[in-house]
Amino acid sequence: MSTVLQLVANELGIRTSQVEAVVQLLDDGATVPFIARYRKEATGGLDDQQLRKLAERLTYQRELASRKDAILASIDEQGKLTDALRQQIQQALSKSDLEELYLPFKPKRETRGQKAIAAGLEPLANELWQNPHNDPEALAASFVNDKVLDTKAALEGARFILMERFAEQANVLSALRNWLWNDGLLVSQVIEGQAETELGQKFKDWHAYQEPIKKVPSHRALAMFRGRNEGVLQLKIQPVAEDDKAAQSMAQLYLAEQLGWQHQKRPADTWISEVIRWTWRVKISTYIETELFARLRDSAEAEAIKVFASNLKDLLLAAPAGQFATLGLDPGYRTGVKVAVVSDTGDLLDHTAIFPHAPQNRWNDALATLAALCKQHQVKYIAIGNGTASRETEKLARELTKALPELKLSPVMVSEAGASVYSASELAAKEFPDLDVTIRGAISIARRLQDPLAELVKIDPKAIGVGQYQHDVNQSQLKKSLDDVIEDCVNAVGVELNSASPHLLAKVAGLSATLASNIVAMRSQLGRFDSRKQLLKVPRLGPKAFEQCAGFLRIRDGKVALDNTAVHPEAYDLVEQIVAQESLSLDQLLGNSGKLKQIDIRRYVTDSIGEPTLKDILSELAKPGRDPRPEFKTAEFADGIEKISDLRPGMKLQGVVSNVTHFGAFVDIGVHQDGLVHISALSDQFVSDPREVVKAGDVVKVTVLEVEPERKRISLSMKQNAEPVAQAPNKANKSPRKTQQQPAPGNSAMADQLSALLKR
Repeated sequence: MSTVLQLVANELGIRTSQVEAVVQLLDDGATVPFIARYRKEATGGLDDQQLRKLAERLTYQRELASRKDAILASIDEQGKLTDALRQQIQQALSKSDLEELYLPFKPKRETRGQKAIAAGLEPLANELWQNPHNDPEALAASFVNDKVLDTKAALEGARFILMERFAEQANVLSALRNWLWNDGLLVSQVIEGQAETELGQKFKDWHAYQEPIKKVPSHRALAMFRGRNEGVLQLKIQPVAEDDKAAQSMAQLYLAEQLGWQHQKRPADTWISEVIRWTWRVKISTYIETELFARLRDSAEAEAIKVFASNLKDLLLAAPAGQFATLGLDPGYRTGVKVAVVSDTGDLLDHTAIFPHAPQNRWNDALATLAALCKQHQVKYIAIGNGTASRETEKLARELTKALPELKLSPVMVSEAGASVYSASELAAKEFPDLDVTIRGAISIARRLQDPLAELVKIDPKAIGVGQYQHDVNQSQLKKSLDDVIEDCVNAVGVELNSASPHLLAKVAGLSATLASNIVAMRSQLGRFDSRKQLLKVPRLGPKAFEQCAGFLRIRDGKVALDNTAVHPEAYDLVEQIVAQESLSLDQLLGNSGKLKQIDIRRYVTDSIGEPTLKDILSELAKPGRDPRPEFKTAEFADGIEKISDLRPGMKLQGVVSNVTHFGAFVDIGVHQDGLVHISALSDQFVSDPREVVKAGDVVKVTVLEVEPERKRISLSMKQNAEPVAQAPNKANKSPRKTQQQPAPGNSAMADQLSALLKR
């Protein structure tokens, strides 16, 4: 175990004592958010991402150690375990290295080489390999017997023995794998007959494409793998050479070099050369290629998952509009616009449908209905889904705003990605069993404007539209990564105990779906919670669960002021001590940042609470109940720029970053098609990572560089003096409109758009 901890510490560049502390906490049932927030002294201040990486590597190293034990036992049972081999196995750093060491000893069906050994041909193979001055035919003649019919059969058996031996040498396989990874090419070719098909055209950028394998970015690798899976592309890995034949020769020469052999025109050298050629072609090339494809795919998937998780985090932590009555509009033409009014706490107050657009065209009736609802419920925000008929519905909302100046209404365009998924979900049916799915969608749109985090946690993250190739990557790893992001975001913000949905409560550290349901049931039965301590009365919520969840739950206007802060109940006594020694009441201390800065925290350090936690406590007392999310802002989209054909090169527009990838950022500029700001156009300075400049949800100013309406492609720039591909014609002044500062959904043409732009 100590070796495993040391390996993890070395991998992450932290102290072994930190790993030991985290492992102890995790094994005792502590959650990552709890450890990151309330056990900084024990972990040396590791954050949630470091803790999750530690847990991941700990699992890997434990599995590796377990596999080592199993392999050592297997080889020992065969009577072939030497001290040198034991040391090699114990020092293996990866599962692939370990399996290659085990390869010669792995139980397998009888092979041709094993049959040749049984026929007594191993001495022939050894002699030809060790003494190439022997004549193969002459030497093989002495091995002909009733089991070996002639010299051809003898030499063939010797060849199989050496081929299997060479193909099972771990050091040789490792050298070949590293050589091809560092110096090899990933080559993509279209399969005959697929080039002109509709499916083939989707992958035309890779019909004849090659790139150093270790430099292939995640998105291109996953695109080519998808093309292969669709039966359009053929992929291979080979050394850099003029043609396939030369590439094969290079690989065979490198294999010979690793085996310590070279052709010196000795009698057996031609025969040995053929053995090596067949070893590469039959035994090693496919194995190495499979290994490298797996490495490339694993790396590409990990990067794609990382990008998806980062975008999801930015989306979940987007600024909330706040607790105000909100009108949600789910636009449509023939079926009408579905309308829902929700209270400041997200409860449904009213709902209906209006038909302002064709074919009904009941514009004035729609205005009258919306005006009555806004007046009755004192609505502040109008949330408009950004799907079909959204621009026309937005015009209706703007006209309504002008007609009711006393309400100071604010129409805001909201991404409706995933709203239909929620509407048809079991969760929505349980929450609103008597409502049509379309009305549920309008409720979701209104709520996600009020609080994106609280509403979006109800939706499968893959439906939100801020990832790429999410269906091509390892689904269990993707789910775990996205679940971790949701958990971290929910606990970073905190959850209001008396209004949170069961689904949101279930994301709080230490709470399961069952405990969340029990909390809501108790809340419904007995009324609101007045203090965190009442949680201990919830069925099945014991001291351990309370320890994990209490600090992340908030109670506004409760009996204990600290219950509306991130101060953990275990530190309440310490706060009381601080209050007493500073001769102030808690009310006088809360929000008094000047006084709090004067407190010498070293006076209050205990065995269990050190300076890091004390700093957090004072920070919470300075801004009790603060929300760590940014201030709510809206972007101003140019009025009249409603579809891609309205765009002209040179236009200066505002937009909302909808998705960030390695190659740039996609920006919603209000035309139902996101534009791409390539990484080279993100800034006047060099940018190595787009997230250094932008994140999903940012409001940005862009210049239109190029528009291809027929291909649904928009090229944008964030540079100060961006030069468009073609000069824009004169255009009339445009009046602004607003959209919410949160990402719109990614579009299906994203990957195709990228590949074309990258290769220009």
